[in-house]
Amino acid sequence: MAEIPEQELNEQMQVRLEKLKKLQAEKMEPFGRRYKRTHQAKDILDNYEALAEKEVTIAGRLMAKRLMGRASFAHLQDFSGQIQIYVRSNDVGAEKYEQFKNLDIGDFVGVKGSVFKTRTDEITIHVQDLCLLAKALRPLPEKWHGLKDVELRYRQRHVDLIVNPVVKEVFVLRSKIIQALRHYLVERNFLEVETPMMHSIPGGASARPFVTHHHALDIDLYLRIAPELYLKRLIVGGLEKVFEIGRVFRNEGISTRHNPEFTMLELYQAYADYEDMMHLTEEMIAHVAKEVLGSLKVVYQGEEIDLTPPWRRLTMVEAVKKYTGVDYEVLSKEALAEQAVELGVSLPEKAGKGLILSEIFEAKVEPQLIQPTFILDYPLEISPLAKRKTDNPDFTYRFEVFITAREFGNAFSELNDPLDQRTRFRKQMEQRALGDEEAQVHDEDFVQALEVGMPPTGGLGIGLDRLVMLLTDAASIRDVILFPTLRPR
Repeated sequence: MAEIPEQELNEQMQVRLEKLKKLQAEKMEPFGRRYKRTHQAKDILDNYEALAEKEVTIAGRLMAKRLMGRASFAHLQDFSGQIQIYVRSNDVGAEKYEQFKNLDIGDFVGVKGSVFKTRTDEITIHVQDLCLLAKALRPLPEKWHGLKDVELRYRQRHVDLIVNPVVKEVFVLRSKIIQALRHYLVERNFLEVETPMMHSIPGGASARPFVTHHHALDIDLYLRIAPELYLKRLIVGGLEKVFEIGRVFRNEGISTRHNPEFTMLELYQAYADYEDMMHLTEEMIAHVAKEVLGSLKVVYQGEEIDLTPPWRRLTMVEAVKKYTGVDYEVLSKEALAEQAVELGVSLPEKAGKGLILSEIFEAKVEPQLIQPTFILDYPLEISPLAKRKTDNPDFTYRFEVFITAREFGNAFSELNDPLDQRTRFRKQMEQRALGDEEAQVHDEDFVQALEVGMPPTGGLGIGLDRLVMLLTDAASIRDVILFPTLRPR
């Protein structure tokens, strides 16, 4: 048997290893087999009247132990919660009671016994039989709850889940949120699909990709930054309502709002537009909040957020004018750039008028969008996949939805003109040639798919991690991703 590396050992682990060797020497199994349970802890706590004096069998991790001579108390924790057990030498026998006394905090134990209440009115299992199911060789850290080194919690999420019940609840809610989203869409005849995670051309969003290499084909591949271009191929193929929930990867910075890999919901609906996507977005998120939390009003970091539809709608031009006083419609590009500089907004070189407007919006307007708000009609310059507005060709039928000063979703009336799409891809390639690593790559295969014909289509992408943050009142995206990306120790 391989030994634990010496540098990892401490005094407590040495003691546990000695106990392990003793068990093995006595031909006892320290890492047990299947154990059949009749109940979980919460079942017993919630149904005491029906279970009083009846026999139950449970299993869980030993979280506390109070030895008192020939009778002792302990707490077992399973997925549902904790329950007290009462172990007496006269009931389990001297040998098993001695084994119980030698158990360590963290060990997994199976117990059988009857349900009763102690003098202090605590629901407890009076143990008649018990067995060790798995020996814990590494002790749980002391004073873990409220630990200031939150990065250690993220690195050791398995321990975080054991000792912090609120953390477990966040991830239970995350699962319920995703289930509610999926159910909402399936009930409305959307078809769930899967598209490639590795792309020969990075596309579907403006972001730096992660690059890998396929040795058999001797080609570079890119972890997807969005499933968009493949999902729209399915619309071309006649699948009129599709969605995908999955990971996307963007080689960008890490912050409380950003993780290099995150979960995205993308959906597309034929014969729809961005107005339909707005209605779907607000109704779907409101439905999920009601389904999971029972309310359309949620408190996020001390601020009450009202998710009741309809949500506020402003064009980007209106929003910039409302919050900064800058009037895009009456200013030349040069005058708009001067206004941006006066506001303290830094601009990229050779920025067009639409990009300048967007930079002002991001810096000065976005932080003020606390209640749910749709920002409509994004500049053509920054929207290479959205349909051009018929009444103002410098802008597109595109919106983003903001809550708590964060972007939650992005949607278009999708561009289905292949000639226009090819032209826009070429302009994006010009941007790349000038040094913009996030500009999109020309995907000729996708353009040729559009040439087969794609009906008018509405498309929507929602970052699910941020939605979970909102509905669980999580301050950081790392609090809602089980294993966030961290620098190696």
